[in-house]
Amino acid sequence: MALADGSIFDGEAFGDLGRGGVRTAEVVFNTAMTGYQESLTDPSYAGQILVETAPQIGNTGINAIDIESTRVQVAGFVVRELSRRRSNYRAGTSLEAYLQRSGVLGLAGVDTRALTRRLRETGAMNGAITDDAGVGDGALVEAARGGGSMEGANLVTDVATSEPTDWREGAGAWTTAGPNRPDRTLRVLALDCGAKRNILRNLTDRGCEVEVIPWDTPASVLKDRLASGGADGLFVSNGPGDPSAVGTTIATLREVVFGAAPGETPPTFGICLGHQLLALAVGAKTYKLKFGHRGANQPVRNVMTGRVEITSQNHGFAVEPDSLRAAGGEVTHLHLNDGTVAGFRLTDRPVFAVQHHPEASPGPHDSGYLFDAFVRAMLDRRPVDEVSFAAGP
Repeated sequence: MALADGSIFDGEAFGDLGRGGVRTAEVVFNTAMTGYQESLTDPSYAGQILVETAPQIGNTGINAIDIESTRVQVAGFVVRELSRRRSNYRAGTSLEAYLQRSGVLGLAGVDTRALTRRLRETGAMNGAITDDAGVGDGALVEAARGGGSMEGANLVTDVATSEPTDWREGAGAWTTAGPNRPDRTLRVLALDCGAKRNILRNLTDRGCEVEVIPWDTPASVLKDRLASGGADGLFVSNGPGDPSAVGTTIATLREVVFGAAPGETPPTFGICLGHQLLALAVGAKTYKLKFGHRGANQPVRNVMTGRVEITSQNHGFAVEPDSLRAAGGEVTHLHLNDGTVAGFRLTDRPVFAVQHHPEASPGPHDSGYLFDAFVRAMLDRRPVDEVSFAAGP
């Protein structure tokens, strides 16, 4: 494996072997101790080679439940030690076999501590991996340097649905939703930019009927559905790539959410890329982080309640705070490691969003109340406040 700065990391290939060639993508790292299966299938990782900092990966195998999309999304997978056996009652296959079936190359035996330190010091950068021993280090470095940039890349087209579909699956015994449900069924339009399944499950578990719709659904269609009572709220999902490149969705949100009078604005909730797209739609700016936030132990302070939450995060871009405030957005959550914006709301209409992942999967459930706040907003159609963030519907 090579990085664009010339660094070389040796390892043993596993997964999709025998195809040869060189695979290039942006290299990023995740600090979570568990949940590699969810990360592998998270659409937000599309176009990236994922490095796991946990020392052993693969020990719980792969099961049919903990997948977040229809396929493995990463462009490559790098680990320190590939577990020689799996031990979990739900496991149906091994990590190695899963990657082989999915056409994804892995690399084991890599000094992931040194690799992660390099990425932290220099920043996320392109890398290249191969299972072909005949490819020299110089050729790998050149391949890494020749890869495309994540900035300006619209990767939503590669991961989002192209046809509307109804989602009815909840989390079952694994639900974190409380027993209280709204008195009536709420219908949510989920704008799919690469939605994780557990987000949809959390909405379903809170009494919502969810219709997943394409990211490029015309504004006229959304407005008709929301104005006619065909839907109670709009959800904007997570996804990969540079948010500023998803111009179609930004323009649609600007017209649907911010083009209406405050009293007519549909209750709207965004997560991760959805948070960035809503911020851009209101007039804020985004920028690329040095190495991003990816892990299940990221501390966030809820500014409105003073509560500190441990969150799951996966993003490489962030919202510029001054531009958000100038556009009328109010910061509701702050990342405590670096002070970046982790959430915002509009004070005159029921629109809010967070950069982190309240659905966890993997990760803690401290922020699950945000789904309840969305339900409350659909019921009373008022802006979220500290009461919304402190209680369920």
